[in-house]
Amino acid sequence: MPPSRGHSGRSALFHALVLSAGFITGGLLTQVGRRFLPPGAAKEFFTTGVTPAIGPLPVDLVILKFALGPIALDVSLLSLLGVLVAYLIARSLF
Repeated sequence: MPPSRGHSGRSALFHALVLSAGFITGGLLTQVGRRFLPPGAAKEFFTTGVTPAIGPLPVDLVILKFALGPIALDVSLLSLLGVLVAYLIARSLF
C-alpha cells in the first residue's frame, strides 16, 4: 500500500522560514513599489498596507524592568504576494 500524502511531515520550522522569507520578499516588493511606481491607482492599490501594532509592553521582574515594543506588522497586497511566491517556490523544491 503506498504511503498516504495527507501529512507532509514538514516541520513547523520549515513553515516559519517560508513565511518569513515570503514576508521579507513581499516587504521588499512593497518598498520598491512605493519608491518606483508612478503615482496613481495601481500604486495605491498594491502598496497600501494595514499596520496592526502591539506595545509597548512593560515587563517588571523585580530586579530588572524593561519594555518590549512597539511591534508592528505592515501587511500589503505585495507582502501577501511575496508569501505566495515563497510558498510556491518551497513547494516546487521540496
